[in-house]
Order: sequence, then structure tokens, then C-alpha cells
Amino acid sequence: MDNELFEKTPIPRAYMTLAIPVVLSMMVTLVYNTVDTYFIAHTGNTAMVAGVAIATPVFTVMIALGDIFGLGGSSVISRLYGQGRYDDGRRLSVFCFWGAVLTGLLVIVLGLALHNPILAMLGADKDTWQYASQFYTLIILGSPFIIVSMTPTNLLRTEGHATPSAIGSIAGTLINICLNPLFIHVLGWGAAGSAGATVIANICTDIYYVWFLVAHSKNLSVDPRLMLRGKRINISQHETTSILAIGIPASVTNLMQSLGIVMINLFLLPYGNDAVAAMGIGLKIVMIAVMILVAFAFGGQPLIGYNYGAGNMQRLKNLLGFAYGFLSLLAIAMTTILVAFARQLMSFFSGDPHIVELGTGMLRVQLLSTVCVSIVLVTTCTFQSAGKALGALALSISRQGVMLAITLYAGSRIAGYHGVIAAQALADLFTAVLAIVLFVALLPELRGTRQSKE
Repeated sequence: MDNELFEKTPIPRAYMTLAIPVVLSMMVTLVYNTVDTYFIAHTGNTAMVAGVAIATPVFTVMIALGDIFGLGGSSVISRLYGQGRYDDGRRLSVFCFWGAVLTGLLVIVLGLALHNPILAMLGADKDTWQYASQFYTLIILGSPFIIVSMTPTNLLRTEGHATPSAIGSIAGTLINICLNPLFIHVLGWGAAGSAGATVIANICTDIYYVWFLVAHSKNLSVDPRLMLRGKRINISQHETTSILAIGIPASVTNLMQSLGIVMINLFLLPYGNDAVAAMGIGLKIVMIAVMILVAFAFGGQPLIGYNYGAGNMQRLKNLLGFAYGFLSLLAIAMTTILVAFARQLMSFFSGDPHIVELGTGMLRVQLLSTVCVSIVLVTTCTFQSAGKALGALALSISRQGVMLAITLYAGSRIAGYHGVIAAQALADLFTAVLAIVLFVALLPELRGTRQSKE
């Protein structure tokens, strides 16, 4: 483990060393999302586009469940490393891996049993049901592989293995990109082909991560024997609670993303499937900006957790100052570019003039609050890394949960269609204000620490 990187390397260099591989991995994922949307949209079947958009939150739920053990585990383990407790970190990494496996198996049972009620809740109708069902069923069957992949990709970065973490993610995404046109168009599997490509790619990613953990990691493992003391599981209730206390809020963040998409879709349904399809494409483009911000925000998570665990508040304060400033400037730059090319981006995904017109307006409004999103993301990452479960949970349920529900409800009644479109941007603004208030209240140890240049 490279302690020099966590303790003494200048902050901009240390931050980018850990964040850039995550960003590269995220960029490849964005290419996949773009390609996937492109191939689905260019089937010319609006019902299929809407059906996949309706069922996509199920995939996000898989990512969210993986975050319970991936982000929850990495938060606890990075703080243990800061305290020099490497054996404990290794033991907990095993618990996180097998916890993700068991969660995936449970999802298969529940997901298949509740197939029809869930699709109905997501808003599938007689036109979109077939396509939403195809996508949903395969994603549920592949859920163990999707959930498991989120654990090592986060844990490896706590040990400084940001590049191998990115390699696994990038390799899986490239496989996904190659399989998508084959399955969707050549074999004619449509929505099922998109989901099948995703599952196969995650299986390949899992194989790589397990190989790397076994062959190259000194402080992480998948060996279940490390959890045992005799015939008893050697994981304390306090350790389990510590992981879940951070992992569940991290998971809720992604669950709220799924809920947010569902809520927006439901509020748009009265305006027709074209509006739902346009928003589905628009949100994919907005995801470009948000996912890049997520990558840079959470790429620095091991640094935050390590220095908080080590009690190095001076370096931590400098680190957070850099993160807030850099991500805010990045958000402004991306907003400017994407707003300027909104119509061209929508036209790339759809040849339907009506959908392009609807989506262009939606996209520009959705992008207005990216600076607010950057503030929320850095603050959420800080709370997760420092073990501030209350703050992490409050922000997790706000931006695409409670705040969005309030702004959707109020906006739809005050301004109708336009109020629904503006709801997310307003929710982002209100959540950013909440993030600032919670930061001041929950991190008093950073007050009075003189900030210096590193």
C-alpha cells in the first residue's frame, strides 16, 4: 500500500492519481450508455425506447445494492488503513464480497416473484410492457454479477489500486459496447439484447476482479476463511453496523436516482409516451455531466477516509477545498458545452423532430443545476468517508427523493408540464443548500483549521 500517496503527496497530484482512473472508467461507461441509447433509439420503435427507459431504474437498483458493500466497505476500510489496522481491513473486505453475493441471490428470488407488480409500479403500459419486461427479467437474473462487481471496484481504490479498479470496469464496458449492436440489431433481440449484453459484461468484470484480488492484493481478499474464528463468523456487530451505516445511505443515493426517474416518468405520462421517451434520452445525456462529477467526487474518497481516520484535519481541509473548487469549475464548463449543443445531441439519438424538440428543452433545464450537484456530491462523499451516517442519509434521500417529490408535486400544479421539467433543477438547488448547512453542523473538527497550500 502506497502510504506516501495518502499522507505526503501534494493534494492535486494525489487526488488526480486516484480520481483519473475512476474518471476514465466512467467515461467508457458513458460511451456505453450513449451507444446503448443510440442502438435502442435507432430501432425506430418509440415504445421500445420508452420501455427500456421505464425499466432502466431496475439496473440502477442493482448498482445501489452493490454500493452497500462497495462504498460502505471502502469507507470503513480506508479509515482502518489510516489507523494502520490492515488485517481488520482485509477481513472486512471478505465480508463485503460475500455479502454482495448473497444480496444478489436474494434479488433474483424477490425480483422474479414481484415481476408484474414492479413493472406496473414503474409505469409500463400495454405499449411498453413487452420491452420493459424483457429488459427487467434479464437484469434481475444477472443481478448477482452486477451487484458483486460494485464491491471490488470500490475496495481496490482504498489500497491505492485505482488503475486495476478502472481496468476491470473499462474491460467490462468495452465488452458491453461490442455485444450491444450484435444482440440488438444483428440477432434482433431488442431490449432483451441490451440487458443480456450488460449481464455478460458484468460476469467478465467479476472474473477479472477476483483474479486480481487473489493474485495481487495484499490487504484485500475474497477468502471466506478470513471471516471465521473456529466455526464462528469473526465479524462483530459494530463492524457490520459501521459498514451498513454508510453503505445504506450510499445505496439510497442510487435508489433515489431510480425513484427520481420513476417519479418524473409518472408525472410525464399524462403528456404521452413521446415525452417519456424524450426525457429518457435527455436524462442519458445529463448523466454524462453527472457521472463525470461523481467520478471526480468519489475518486478522492480513499484520501478523505484515510486522512480522517488518521486525524490529519489540516490535510483533509485542504483536500476538500480543492475538491469543491475543482468540481464547481468542471460543472460550469460541462453545462456550457452541453447546453450549447443540446439540440445536436438530441438529434443524434432520435430522428423524430417532435422528440428532439421536447428533449432539447428538457435537457437545457436539467443542466442548469450541475454546480449544485457538484456541491451535493462532494459533501455526500465526505460524510460517507468520515462515517457521518446521518448527513449521508439526509443528502441521499433529498436530491432525487424528498426534494424532487416536493418540487414535482408543486411544479406540476403551479406550471403543469413546465413545472415537471424544472422540478429536478429546483430539487438540486434546495439540496445544495441543505448540504452546506449539514457540513457546518456535522464536521466541527474542521473549524479553525488553517488552510495551507500543498
